[in-house]
Amino acid sequence: MQKIQGALAQQKGVSDVKVLFNASKVKANFDEQVTTADALAEVVDRLGYSVLSLKVKQPQ
Repeated sequence: MQKIQGALAQQKGVSDVKVLFNASKVKANFDEQVTTADALAEVVDRLGYSVLSLKVKQPQ
């Protein structure tokens, strides 16, 4: 899971990444003007993992 966390953390616009291995989830804070959830999912896919769903929450 370090592989996923490191790869996402290197993406422009990403400020924080947490991989929740037991829950099979990744949480990432990112600037939507710089990158998208779909682009981050592609990074995970290129590492050989599957992204089954995406949820984007707006900051409050």
